[in-house]
Amino acid sequence: TFTQNIPVEWVESALQLSSKATIRRRRLPSDQVLWLVLGMALFRNEPVCEVARRLNICAQGLATDSLLARSGVSQARRRLGADPVEWLFRRTGEQWGRERYPGDDWNGLQVLAVDGAQLRTQDTPALREHFGSGNTGTHRQTPYPMMRLVALMNVRSHVLLDAQLSPYRRSEMRLADDFLDRIPDHSITLFDKGFWSAARLLRLASGGEQRHWLIPARKGLVAETLHTYNDDDHLLSMKVSPQARKRDPELPETWTVRAVSYEHKGKRRTVMTSLPAQRYDTEAVARLYRERWEIEVGF
Repeated sequence: TFTQNIPVEWVESALQLSSKATIRRRRLPSDQVLWLVLGMALFRNEPVCEVARRLNICAQGLATDSLLARSGVSQARRRLGADPVEWLFRRTGEQWGRERYPGDDWNGLQVLAVDGAQLRTQDTPALREHFGSGNTGTHRQTPYPMMRLVALMNVRSHVLLDAQLSPYRRSEMRLADDFLDRIPDHSITLFDKGFWSAARLLRLASGGEQRHWLIPARKGLVAETLHTYNDDDHLLSMKVSPQARKRDPELPETWTVRAVSYEHKGKRRTVMTSLPAQRYDTEAVARLYRERWEIEVGF
């Protein structure tokens, strides 16, 4: 059943990254351990040995309780390592996340979203040392270590094209920079306002063909109005900060941004976008953010 959607060739390619690759035929060879990890993700409420038994994970045939020891599963997972699993995740995300379905497009563009989250881990000394503690009002640590997750998601199917995990203290914006270049062409990416950055958004728009972005306006932005399409739609010119230009001298001194405003639940909101007004009207842009982000996005 798994191989109907995950080609065996992908598994073979992933196993090339295993730090413990071996030609010896073990009772639990690496290829079957990788299938076992996938089964653990799908049947996460079941004991690992039970998942292995159901999937017949064993070189000799039926994986009975007498043949498959609990210690053997743990040792096999350690031999496999994390790299093959990570590679397979990114390969499947790239394939499935880019697939298009009826009604998937918005005016010819695939709708994606980038957002972050904070997750708790088990409270062990190793995990606490690596991921760190969340913010507290005192010097006391949070009850559990905290990790950051930033993901790139297909809004329609909710398939993750890519994701990055890091210790709590690392910035979500820096994590998002790691997969900006992998955003597909002919797409519109929705961001939370915390990801606002001229360097990041210019890099996204210029790094491919028809790669647009949409993000809420931040308070206190200083801009000059270049053109007014209507009362809710303006073309603005903004300065790129000296700090950003110091980090990247190729950035321009100014950049143009379209600002679209709309009413939602009695409040006036404004979003910034790279979508040209000549092709995407005011109401369409406002409805895109209102419906796709505020209703559909949820990591």
